[in-house]
Amino acid sequence: MNGTALQDRPPASASWRIALPHSAAAVPVARALVRTALAELEHGADSDTAELLTAELVANAVEHTSGDTPIELVVELLPTGCQVEVHDPDPAPPGHLTRPDARDPDPWQEHGRGLLLIRALSSSCGHRPTETGKAVWFRLPVVPPQRHPA
Repeated sequence: MNGTALQDRPPASASWRIALPHSAAAVPVARALVRTALAELEHGADSDTAELLTAELVANAVEHTSGDTPIELVVELLPTGCQVEVHDPDPAPPGHLTRPDARDPDPWQEHGRGLLLIRALSSSCGHRPTETGKAVWFRLPVVPPQRHPA
């Protein structure tokens, strides 16, 4: 075959699953796990976006579910991208994740933009029921490496 390869690194497949405390302390731990997973495998998904969206999912799970049942973070790295899931004990679907809210977020409020960010920055997102509640997820594609002129 003639031409250059579209991807210089070998495809990576790996997954992590970790229980996180049902508290705000879970957010930086989740961000660190995603950052480390993507860096160690030199995965091509956008680490900054993955961290931001993971923080939003974890913060929503902590804020919108009651009790002290741990939440669970699942990170899957695939040749085509990464998928991050957050499992929580509440079976109710997450607000306006897969369809936009008819109202714009109030510019003076600190809250109300997390699901908007997830919809806008991920390649796909959604939720599904689990035996103990629900899983909310997003996917990011692999970003092709930039070619620099010689």
